[in-house]
Amino acid sequence: MPLPESRKILSIILKLGIGIGSIVIIYLRLHSDLTPDKLKLLVTQLSGTTALLTLITCGLMMPLNWGIESYKWMIITAPIQKIGFGRAARAVYSGLCLGNFAPGRATEFIAKILFFEPKNRPQVTVLHFIGGMFQLFVTVLFGTAGILFRLNDLGNDQQWLAYLGASLIVLLSMLLSLCIFKADALLNFVSRRFIRNQPIGAFHYRFSGKLVSALFAFSILRFLVFTTQFVMIISIFHNEAFSLKVFGSVAIYFLITTSVPMFSLAEPAIRTAIALLVFAGCGIDNSVMAICTILLWIINIVLPSVAGYYFLVQENFNFKLSKKKSD
Repeated sequence: MPLPESRKILSIILKLGIGIGSIVIIYLRLHSDLTPDKLKLLVTQLSGTTALLTLITCGLMMPLNWGIESYKWMIITAPIQKIGFGRAARAVYSGLCLGNFAPGRATEFIAKILFFEPKNRPQVTVLHFIGGMFQLFVTVLFGTAGILFRLNDLGNDQQWLAYLGASLIVLLSMLLSLCIFKADALLNFVSRRFIRNQPIGAFHYRFSGKLVSALFAFSILRFLVFTTQFVMIISIFHNEAFSLKVFGSVAIYFLITTSVPMFSLAEPAIRTAIALLVFAGCGIDNSVMAICTILLWIINIVLPSVAGYYFLVQENFNFKLSKKKSD
């Protein structure tokens, strides 16, 4: 059904605003982080065939990274509304684009839920955050293992990382268990709050053992994918053999960057500062680490955000959200 003229205008304005805002954010990030010295080092290192092929391989792994996330999104939302893998992928990429506008990518869910029928969006919003906890738990688990491995290498001023990891594991275990076992009650509660004429108990959502196992398995696989990407990028600039310290540091890096909400404009600088902290003692130059974090951000966030904006522009969204009638 064609959208009313007023909604078409609103849709166009929103899409233009997202596009312009994304361009500004990406430009400001790159302008402040890719200094002439870093650009010179980047060009020098990528002049070799091996280094260039390594970077291209990392880029080709990006669709695998977000493809896994798209599959997870498809299976976790299937009990509410079945969508194909292609539409799930469009939702995930669009979420990446819109996620650039808030700390901790808090606005990501807004784009993702637009690919579902309005009546299903409240429940799908809840599932977005529950699904995110699976990936976060895996990242924290591996990160804490990395901290324990490097505990003797970390200075006294960095011992707090161990407490951070342990605390997050306990907290996430409790929250994730609650969401898994009480998902039906949680989603029905949301239904009564936001959906018009939705009978209480009209649907049942259950995290089966098969679904939970799949979400954890694919979360681990995705963690290994973006960890491999980071290690490969570091190898472009660091020709020496990697020690286990490097792999442990990569896990710690993702633990901190995933756990700490960051405002979009300051994100690259904060990620660089975190990298310099956790990779200290690994024998990797600070400028190299700064470039590696920028390249990883470009590959896994900027490029898919561009695709996400394209998908957003192609959609004719219904922004209406049904609400429960007042008594």
